[in-house]
Amino acid sequence: MDEVDIEVAADVELDDPVLIEGLPGVGHVGKLVAEHLIEEGEGTLVRRVFSEAFPPQVTVDEDGVASLADATFHAIETEGRDLLVLTGDHQAADNRGHYRLTDAFLDVADEFGVSEVYALGGVPTGELVEDHAVVGAVSNDERKDGLEDVGVEFRAEEPAGGIVGTSGLLVGLGGRRGFDAACLMGETSGYLVDPKSARVVLETLEDLLDFAVDYEALDERADEMEDVVEQMQQMESGPSAGGDEDLRYIG
Repeated sequence: MDEVDIEVAADVELDDPVLIEGLPGVGHVGKLVAEHLIEEGEGTLVRRVFSEAFPPQVTVDEDGVASLADATFHAIETEGRDLLVLTGDHQAADNRGHYRLTDAFLDVADEFGVSEVYALGGVPTGELVEDHAVVGAVSNDERKDGLEDVGVEFRAEEPAGGIVGTSGLLVGLGGRRGFDAACLMGETSGYLVDPKSARVVLETLEDLLDFAVDYEALDERADEMEDVVEQMQQMESGPSAGGDEDLRYIG
């Protein structure tokens, strides 16, 4: 297998598409958004990306069928701009792989005529969050005004330690390649999967891109987490021995 192998699953025409990335990260915020968009928007699988940079494993389904680790692109038509949604179960296992894969992801985006990129994730607070803000980072200063208009906050040197992984590289490499790129990060404790934070990020995307999506399934997932959150609120112990620094953002 090549270092990066892109498989064509379908070819579709998209209207002024936007790339939305949601790979595993803190709170699985971005991944939850991406999966919800694909499910509710009845996304069409258009590309599968395989790579030696992914962990050496397969996923086994309920029928015992194994599938090699990959990342997928789904196309979604909306009442506003069309979406090209990138998700998967893994990020690259090493630094070189992150760069090679992100370049490949941007190649796919370019192929579909994407000019605007939104990387999604969570920014850890180290404590349980009641009101989730959305924190942003952009590839150029001109992008900030439109994001601030829909409530995205820009905080000096936050997240601490920068944005690691695909989300950060989509903004950094994407900007160098001429894409208008932004990272939207929902505040989350960093301790558990956070559907509430995902909803706030998704609502921000709705305002930005002028589409609507049903939230019932995402709200059900949030309800399932309530018992866990209540138990955590009753715990007397704080963060792990490593402290807040253990929660460095990986997008």
